[in-house]
Amino acid sequence: MREGLKIFKIGGGIIDDEAQLGHFLRELARIPGQKILVHGGGKGASQMLLDLGIEPQMVQGRRITDAPTLDIVTMFYAGKTNKQVVALLQAAGVNALGLSGADGNAIRAVKRPVKEIDYGFVGDLPEGSVNTALLGQLLQAGITPVFCAITHNGLGQLLNTNADTIASTLARALAAQYEVELHFCFEKDGVLADINDENSVIPQIVPAQYQQLKAKGVIAAGMVPKLDNAFAALEAGVERVVIENALKINEPVKTVLCRS
Repeated sequence: MREGLKIFKIGGGIIDDEAQLGHFLRELARIPGQKILVHGGGKGASQMLLDLGIEPQMVQGRRITDAPTLDIVTMFYAGKTNKQVVALLQAAGVNALGLSGADGNAIRAVKRPVKEIDYGFVGDLPEGSVNTALLGQLLQAGITPVFCAITHNGLGQLLNTNADTIASTLARALAAQYEVELHFCFEKDGVLADINDENSVIPQIVPAQYQQLKAKGVIAAGMVPKLDNAFAALEAGVERVVIENALKINEPVKTVLCRS
């Protein structure tokens, strides 16, 4: 029987709020078993860019990462933010280890090709990009890996990579070794049937139901890429995907995505 593994992804909204981040990490520490945490960058990198006179560039919610921007996001994501998260987890009794994709060759990406938009130094994750042997060794040693949104291409180039994509890719890659649960944690209690009603959490969604909800426009546009990734992870062998409030990960209200 495969061991269980829970992979948690938290977004920038939680990272930006010191009190909420601390609360989430303390709740995470209460969850037994093997865990991996993936975190986004928050607004700090954009503010640092502005402070240095560099205007952040975003297209369709995606950051354009030129060379100066890469320097800043690497400092902020892999440095300040990652190490602060690790320090808080250590304080909560979790033996956490902060990682970028370059550390231990944990996650190797490829630079996104230029098509209609040149995203700059942005990494995409092909099959086989995760060093599952390394992660297995860390988990067996009782270490909780904490990934920021920086990867590398194996040729000396760091790359900015979407944190949701990192979490989903880790889950798919490790599903052969573990019974993986993938948790997307953000500000809402789950997927809402009515975007204006915080209490309208849909407790469970299966693929056919998801297609119906998309067709009816029930699921907000910003949630669609996240759920598309989630169902792709289920198809790739992940046991289940959970959409939940980062402040309530030990409470029952959440949305669980299932294969059937």
